[in-house]
Amino acid sequence: MKCDEIFAALELLEKERGISPSFMMDKIVQALTTAYKKDHTGVENVTVDVNMVKKDLKMYVQKEIVEEVENPGTQMSAEEARAKYGRVDVGGVVNIPVDNVEFGRIAAGNGKQVIIQGLREAERGIIFDEFNSKQHEILTGVVSRIDPRTGNVSLRIGTGPESTEAMLAASEQIRTEALVEGQHVKVYVVEVRRSTRGPQVLISRTHPGLVKRLFELEVPEIFDGIVEVKSIAREAGSRTKMAVWSGDDAIDPIGACVGPAGQRVGSIVNELRGEKIDIVKYSDDPAQFIAAALAPADVVDVQLSGEGKVCRVIVPDDQLSLAIGKEGQNARLAARLTGYKIDIKPQSYNDEE
Repeated sequence: MKCDEIFAALELLEKERGISPSFMMDKIVQALTTAYKKDHTGVENVTVDVNMVKKDLKMYVQKEIVEEVENPGTQMSAEEARAKYGRVDVGGVVNIPVDNVEFGRIAAGNGKQVIIQGLREAERGIIFDEFNSKQHEILTGVVSRIDPRTGNVSLRIGTGPESTEAMLAASEQIRTEALVEGQHVKVYVVEVRRSTRGPQVLISRTHPGLVKRLFELEVPEIFDGIVEVKSIAREAGSRTKMAVWSGDDAIDPIGACVGPAGQRVGSIVNELRGEKIDIVKYSDDPAQFIAAALAPADVVDVQLSGEGKVCRVIVPDDQLSLAIGKEGQNARLAARLTGYKIDIKPQSYNDEE
C-alpha cells in the first residue's frame, strides 16, 4: 500500500528537526502491528515490510501450517494452505497479506498520532543528548518567569528546537542578586535527568564549579592547563577561596588569575554580583597550604596532628579575628579548601602553653 503522506511527513521531520526517518518508521510499524492485533483477537505474529525507496508498506499475518487448526489466529490447516498457495509443508509458515483497504484504515487511524508521539520522544532525546554533553559546563540562560511565591526562576537555555526550560531553584541562586525577566544569566549545569515530561536540567548559581568554569573562560593559562585549580570552597554571594598551582616555575598562578590591574578576577566578581574571591597558592606541604588558605591573616606556625587531618594554627594576637573571619567564615572556608580541621589560637596562648 502506498503511504506517500507518511513518508512525506518523515522526510519533512528529518529536514526540519533532524529526526531520523528510520526512528519514526520503527514507531509507526510498532503502532500498526499493535492496532491490528487489538482489532483481531488471537492474532499474534504480525509483520510490516517497509520499502523506503518505493515508499511502500505491506502488512502480513504469519500463520503456522498444521493438520488440525486449534487457534485460527495463529494457525492454518494444510488443506486450506494447499488450496491457496499450492505445495506447502506441515510445520511451515505462510505470510498472509492484509487487505489494502483494512491496512489503509489502520494506518490512517494510527499514523498521525504515532508521528506526533514519536516526534515528542525524538525531540526529548535530542534535547537530552544536547544538554547531557554539557554537564558541569556553563550555559547562558534568559530569565523567562519568576515565581513570586517560591522565588524559583525559569530560564530558557539553548537556541532553536534544541532549547529547553530549566528551573533555577531559590536555593541555587546567589542570595545577594535579584533577577528580572529577560535578563541573561550564566548558570552551571549540575546534572541532566530523564523524566516523564522530558529532560530535566538541574542548574545552579551557587555551585563551586561555576567559579572554576568562569576562571577557565577568563584565564587562558587555566583553560590551557598551565595553571591548575586544585580546590574551591565557596559561600555563594559572600566569599570564595580558590587554590591554584602551576608546574611551570615561570608562571605565577595567582598573578595569572588576578590579571593585569585585577581585570580577570574583577570580571568574575562582577558576574557573581560582588562576591569576594581569595586566590591562594596550593602546596603539597599541608602546613604551607593551610597557612596560605587563612589569608589575609598572617600565620606564625602550623602544628599538624599525628593522627587524622587536624591541625592547630598560631597567629599573632592582633590577627586572631582576621584569621577567624566574620562569623567564622575565613576559618570555615580555609578548612573546606584544605580538608583539615583547623584550631586557631593566638600567639600569646601558645607562648603560655
